[in-house]
Amino acid sequence: MVDTDTFLTTLYVMVDDFCKSELSLEKEPGPEAALSKSEVLTLSIFSQWSRFRNQRDFYRFAEQKLRDAFPTLPNRSQFNRLARKHRAATVAFFLHLVEMLQARHVLYEILDTSGIPVRNVKRRSHGRLAGMANIGWCTRIGWFNGFRLLIAVNPEGAITGFGFGEGSAKDQPLAETMLALRQQSHSPLPSVGRPAPGPYVADTGFEGEVRHRR
Repeated sequence: MVDTDTFLTTLYVMVDDFCKSELSLEKEPGPEAALSKSEVLTLSIFSQWSRFRNQRDFYRFAEQKLRDAFPTLPNRSQFNRLARKHRAATVAFFLHLVEMLQARHVLYEILDTSGIPVRNVKRRSHGRLAGMANIGWCTRIGWFNGFRLLIAVNPEGAITGFGFGEGSAKDQPLAETMLALRQQSHSPLPSVGRPAPGPYVADTGFEGEVRHRR
């Protein structure tokens, strides 16, 4: 298994090379950000490592263990603003990795969904994400309040595309939307990725004869 320092260094080098070769390096107006675009992308991707229970857990680790590598690490709320600012760049790097790893050169891809909770399901009131997140059911976690994640992966487990819907969204319309967006050369939601070269495999949550034929 690769140790944390090696993994983080390798990831940063890959991200920095991508940012310098593929993304605009024009100076943005306003004061200098605490972290560069490459640093923000590296930390955003690293934060999704399975060892972290949540975003707070990741940032506690970063403040305690990563200060030497990222001496200008800001507070968590400021980092979140930077991560949202560079979301398009993060998605672009994800798509770059898919092509670099040749993750789409497979016989088939697998579609599946999962619940992503953002707050306690028993809490009342609409919350700050009203209209975007709501209550849904997931076999992995049961009832939850949040989003439904739809992902496409290859047989080795490499993610080739993803998108989000409301927690109550059904698998079939999510998949139909994703597959339609994948057919567009300039998709308004690039995170869905490109069409699979072969068929898609899915569980019974996606079944439906009419949609299957279409």
